[in-house]
Amino acid sequence: MKRSCNLLLLGMFLFLPAGCATYSDLPAGTRKSIDDPAVADTSTAVVEREAVAVPTVPAEPPPSADYVIGANDVLYININGKQEFLVTPLGNSNSKVQGSRVDGNGRVNLPLVGPVEVAGLTLSQAQTHIQDALRKYLANPWVVVEVAEYKSRPLYLLGQFRASGTYYMDRPLTLVQGVALGNGFDGAANLRGARLTRDSRIVPVDVYDLLTRGETGQNIWLKSGDTIYIPDNKTQQVFIFGAVKKPGPVPMPTSGLNLAQAIASAELREIGYDFHHIRIIRSLSTTRGELLVVDFDRVLRGDALPIQLQEGDIIYVPKSALGNWNDAINEILPSLQAISAVLQPFVQVKFLSHN
Repeated sequence: MKRSCNLLLLGMFLFLPAGCATYSDLPAGTRKSIDDPAVADTSTAVVEREAVAVPTVPAEPPPSADYVIGANDVLYININGKQEFLVTPLGNSNSKVQGSRVDGNGRVNLPLVGPVEVAGLTLSQAQTHIQDALRKYLANPWVVVEVAEYKSRPLYLLGQFRASGTYYMDRPLTLVQGVALGNGFDGAANLRGARLTRDSRIVPVDVYDLLTRGETGQNIWLKSGDTIYIPDNKTQQVFIFGAVKKPGPVPMPTSGLNLAQAIASAELREIGYDFHHIRIIRSLSTTRGELLVVDFDRVLRGDALPIQLQEGDIIYVPKSALGNWNDAINEILPSLQAISAVLQPFVQVKFLSHN
């Protein structure tokens, strides 16, 4: 179907300051064909498009199925089957949990022997260790160690889960199994922005591709303290920097937002900008994105349709001609660092993780 661009759009840019390129309005109602073969080579304002990806987490062998005891776990320890060696219920008499809690130093306090270090041991190792400690007091002691409550390996599910909260892993879990603990995600989930955080850093694993495309190579093993975060899709925005008076976020309405509208909202500086090489960093998922160079002059002259923006796009209007993407990134980096917490995970992993 032939597309046409209504040149009334040019009226949005009558604010362009004197001394810059000038644009003449055509008579009201004039329509200019974009798909005409004579202008086919200029039908798009995108003059460069580069796909960018970051290496994902290398595949790891499955962790041992043996549970390793940690601080805050509650252990049920049976010594010689004798009632006098059983630990009374935790908290109060109404508690259904019976056992000994591993303290912050990794120890359990037992009858006869006192504190015994068990953190970092499997259940069978802890059993042997406690038996050895009891030999000073009992002849041929036997011990059975079980976990009454798993409390040492937290997994945090935040955002648009049907059942968000803190869970504790009782066995090795994959990323998909971790998401399943929260009963999946709700209809407001923004999966392109979903991320796995470990040790305060975003892990380069593609939650979006895993959950929507079944990319099993992204189904990595979770570790204690991991956080899976799925933002909502209600508050969407793009970001614009460079030669504008109002740098920062620009809200994206439900009807969508194009590049012309974003630039108009941010207001150009009076002097000094390069319309031929506007840069856009686009996030497709945690590990995939695109780098776009847009000749916005083509849009203003009616030779190309306005570029529709996507949630999380980062727009940079150069103050002067730039040599390459490295120059552009170096100029925009301080602005990205200042708002890193609200950027898409791809931008954080690709451009901010080593700064």
